[in-house]
Amino acid sequence: MNLWDKFDKQIDVNGLKEDEQNSSSGSFREVPHGNYEVKIEKLELVESSKGDPMVSIWFRILSGDFANSMIFYNQVINKGFGLHKANEFLRSLDSGIEVEFKSFRQYGELLMDIREAIDGKLEYNLAYTEGKKGFSNYEIEEVFETE
Repeated sequence: MNLWDKFDKQIDVNGLKEDEQNSSSGSFREVPHGNYEVKIEKLELVESSKGDPMVSIWFRILSGDFANSMIFYNQVINKGFGLHKANEFLRSLDSGIEVEFKSFRQYGELLMDIREAIDGKLEYNLAYTEGKKGFSNYEIEEVFETE
């Protein structure tokens, strides 16, 4: 089997073509800083490109010119400051779950519990702003119940 046949078997070719078509129609355009009504589509502990533990949150914009676009929050948590920032943000989600770090395994499970607690129940007004050195800041300004 040649390399190209291998890729054809490993990768969803139709899904890839659909993603490419969506990209050209602007569904992956960069979202400018601003305030957005969002829901959380993904909330998990992942490994950063450098191999560090990182909180990853995907926000789906619900209305306005950028409806259905995504905003991505990534916070490396290998130092106290990063963990503090992540914990404060997670607390602002108003999930009703106590946010506390004990171990990475426990923290990963905590993120899954928070995701489950808010899924389909809460939406947010997210202030997405530019901070120091070009990094983005994320602040939950309001929580909305959807039920």
